[in-house]
Amino acid sequence: MKNHKSLIVNNVCKRFGDFTALDGVSLEAKKGKVTGLLGPNGAGKTTLINIMTTLLKPDTGSVTVEGINVLKNPSETRKQIGLAGQYAAVDEYLTGRETLIMVGRLYGLSAGLAKKRAQELLERLDLTTAADKQAKTYSGGMRRRLDLGASLVATPKVLFLDEPTTGLDPRTRLQLWDTIRDLVDQGVTILLTTQYLEEADALCDFIYVIDKGKMIIEGTAGELKNSLGEDIIELKVKTSKLEEVEKILKKSINKQPELDKPTRSIKIRTKTGSDDLLKVAEALKHSKIIPDELSLHRPTLDDVFLSVTGNRQDNDERH
Repeated sequence: MKNHKSLIVNNVCKRFGDFTALDGVSLEAKKGKVTGLLGPNGAGKTTLINIMTTLLKPDTGSVTVEGINVLKNPSETRKQIGLAGQYAAVDEYLTGRETLIMVGRLYGLSAGLAKKRAQELLERLDLTTAADKQAKTYSGGMRRRLDLGASLVATPKVLFLDEPTTGLDPRTRLQLWDTIRDLVDQGVTILLTTQYLEEADALCDFIYVIDKGKMIIEGTAGELKNSLGEDIIELKVKTSKLEEVEKILKKSINKQPELDKPTRSIKIRTKTGSDDLLKVAEALKHSKIIPDELSLHRPTLDDVFLSVTGNRQDNDERH
């Protein structure tokens, strides 16, 4: 059904004592699409994931999955969903095959069907050569794929992926991206949280950004980038020159540069990118300062994230 919404969160609130983790949060996820949920530390991402997957009850608000009221029918909801977190939750002493068969049996599948599903998933996730080896011999990427396989045993219609590629090497991360795309092609709805903004850009059809328990911006990756309405001039200089260059740039183009000392970078947002880039280059040349890097680019999701939250995206989530 076109534009069918597999997941609807409406005005959800959750408090822990005096701390407000979620303050009137709403979002929607369309069937067969990847919806991204981004936010800085303590923004409320994991709290919201736990509520959507029946692990936590909100104080107010509602959640429906495939038309099922999550709060009133948690057991029915669990038949429709899968959840894979940022840490592979597998028993080290079971083989990959045994792990998937066990999960299938816990979901109520017959012994024969559980074995069949296990074999299908081992093949899909490129784990057949290690299928009968104990999980403790698996690499981090293999464990992550096995964990994803466990979340797929019951053929979920909605899959929640909570930072599934955290800690993976670039090659394994790209392999997991391909797996996610395959699932979407099969009609699975995916809600993805990630610390990697390029991952959200590559995979997500629609993105929500949450901060301090509130949704602060939403849209496609393109819409979010265009919302800044400015190009970015970015340069890197030696740490000892950062403050000097900041003063030079502020004077030469009359804009407030943004310093990031850990990365030795300076950013300037501008609506007249090429003209200002020339002014920056001329001012640096006049001051006999040679930057390590100097570039002009369209806004990235990282620029959007920094603009709306004032924080860099990372993976330390408290609530």
